Amino acid sequence: MPEYEFRDVYVPRGVSRTATTRLLTDHAEYGHWELARVRRYPDGSRRVRLRRRIIRQVRATW
Repeated sequence: MPEYEFRDVYVPRGVSRTATTRLLTDHAEYGHWELARVRRYPDGSRRVRLRRRIIRQVRATW
């Protein structure tokens, strides 16, 4: 079972959809994050949960 780390991003209500898309695309492209969940609130703000896989390195023994 893969392990993930999570990051919550809060997007206030005044931020446009285009700006939000650009923000999330930058996180995905440069930080290797993927979208896990989006929650929209009645006031128009959004809370976005991003996740990325934790890759553990195994030490080689000689």
